[in-house]
Amino acid sequence: MAKYSRLEVAQVMKETGMVPLFYHPDIELGKKVLKACYDGGARLIEFTARGDFAYEVFLELNKFALKELPGMIMGVGSITDAAAASLFMQMGANFIVTPTLREDIAIVCNRRKVLWSPGCGTLTEINRAEELGCEIIKLFPGSTYGPGFVKAIKGPQPWTSVMPTGGVSTEEANLRGWFGAGVTCVGMGSQLISKEILAAKDYDGLEAKVKETLALIKTIRS
Repeated sequence: MAKYSRLEVAQVMKETGMVPLFYHPDIELGKKVLKACYDGGARLIEFTARGDFAYEVFLELNKFALKELPGMIMGVGSITDAAAASLFMQMGANFIVTPTLREDIAIVCNRRKVLWSPGCGTLTEINRAEELGCEIIKLFPGSTYGPGFVKAIKGPQPWTSVMPTGGVSTEEANLRGWFGAGVTCVGMGSQLISKEILAAKDYDGLEAKVKETLALIKTIRS
């Protein structure tokens, strides 16, 4: 069962401005990544459940976070159907992220008051997601649309909260573009938790990068 309500999760997304995305089959490595992100100031992690037996990995990482990392909010991404969403919510997922808009996922998440963020690429999809109770839209893939798309939809719909994923980097110009357009937060995967960092097991470097990126976001938004 989720520890945090959808409104609590949405608030932390808005406050920190960043959701790190991560997947690796090695549980012990995953714990070190979580701690590095946490020590760097991140309070959300989207575990992208793409590998075989990913649910087993998430279960152990969420237990670790609950025990060792107070305030760390664990969610799951790359969810494509309601059954998978239900499975991960049983394991305590606090939010569910999907690559597309799926009404069956909306229903099971709303039933448990768990935040769900669907991948949308048109204004029609965004409107439908909000009609279904979505708090924060995932713009995916962000690289296809860019900050200009966000700025355009925020004109007629200033209430729409957007989290681009894909096409977001730690570079200042990139982040200024997105936040200048009005995004609520950004989802960041390999640009933040890179293959090089994982291969070198450079957890201190990851902690520093997370801290630096969060500080940059705070500066940009101020």
